[in-house]
Amino acid sequence: MIRLGKKLYSMVCLTACLLALSGCVEEYEADIPAEDSNLLMVEGTITSGTLCKFRLSRTVPVNSVYSPEMVWGATVSVRGSDGSEYPAQQNAGYYACQTGSLDPDVAYYLHIETDGEVYESEPQQPLRTEKIAYVGGVQNTPESSIDVLVTPDAPADASQVKYYSWTYDETWEVRPDFRTVLYYDVQDLMPKPKPNQFPERGWVDAAGKTVAVGSSATYSGQHIEQLKIYDIGRTDVRMYYRYSGLVHQRAISKAEYEYELARRQASSEMGGLFTPLPSALPTNVRCLTSDKRVIGFVGCSLNTSHYRFFLTPEAFSTPPLQISDTRVWLENPTEADCLRMVQQGLYLCEWIYPLMSDDGQTHVAWAFLHQLDIRARYEGAYIEKPDFWSLEENVSY
Repeated sequence: MIRLGKKLYSMVCLTACLLALSGCVEEYEADIPAEDSNLLMVEGTITSGTLCKFRLSRTVPVNSVYSPEMVWGATVSVRGSDGSEYPAQQNAGYYACQTGSLDPDVAYYLHIETDGEVYESEPQQPLRTEKIAYVGGVQNTPESSIDVLVTPDAPADASQVKYYSWTYDETWEVRPDFRTVLYYDVQDLMPKPKPNQFPERGWVDAAGKTVAVGSSATYSGQHIEQLKIYDIGRTDVRMYYRYSGLVHQRAISKAEYEYELARRQASSEMGGLFTPLPSALPTNVRCLTSDKRVIGFVGCSLNTSHYRFFLTPEAFSTPPLQISDTRVWLENPTEADCLRMVQQGLYLCEWIYPLMSDDGQTHVAWAFLHQLDIRARYEGAYIEKPDFWSLEENVSY
């Protein structure tokens, strides 16, 4: 085999590239017995000053291959005991309305008209939520997951049991397996730096998969402290570099708390001998025009508290990140070799590779797009740095 110099090697590969390119042309979904099918399911929360979202669906029989059927064409609105009304508009998968600032002395409820029936949730005065004092991660043993714990501010009234619901959003940093110093642009026939072609890092967002609820009944002074709301595996991709969680805290009523607990039991133990049917779950929604049963619960909150926190792998016992070198290094390529690389979807790049050089010289090699570009490897990944990523400390608001 003839040995090729780096420049000649690059031109052979680029030519092959051109030849190859020119030829290329915690939503609840209950299973319901047949007699309890087609019941209206209502989910959502009336909140102050934010976009309120309500999901309406119909139950399906047990073992059905279909998911609960969405209800479209309904008339939905949030109403207040003072005569106020906020009509909801049908959106993708839900009904939404903007309530403005709710009055703590007014009782609000959800009004629904669909299929000739009228439904309403029980009127409730919006509950005020304390701020979040702290959210952080704790690892109980070197081999365990990282538990995310929450501590609300101390309640104003230490004699009353408090109930809360927590949801969360996530953002974590991702990086490519390999960072190239140069990408060969086969269109221009010249190797040139492309700093945004394969970015050095990016970020991924996700909505939390679980909803946590808690009661202060067993805590001193009705002050919940260090309550686990979710966890992250020590080898999870979210813990590779830097992780941020945004926790949302909402005060809920005892009735909503009991509904959430019963819903979890019905969802996790469906089919058990002593498991309640979904139609027997507690609900604060009723049909005004008939005796039809309803599934679901509508809460009412004056405000929602938020807390952004950060985790880094250095603070926990996480194994070192190991990436196998699956790049293709060809020192003496033929034109057929280069053509084969392009046809397989590999990219010709240039790296500083210590194992092949003692003087820091760069070397050309081949890699797949998902090894170079985080946007090709992680669904929804983006390269615009989030505004909050520059924060050095946690923040409550």
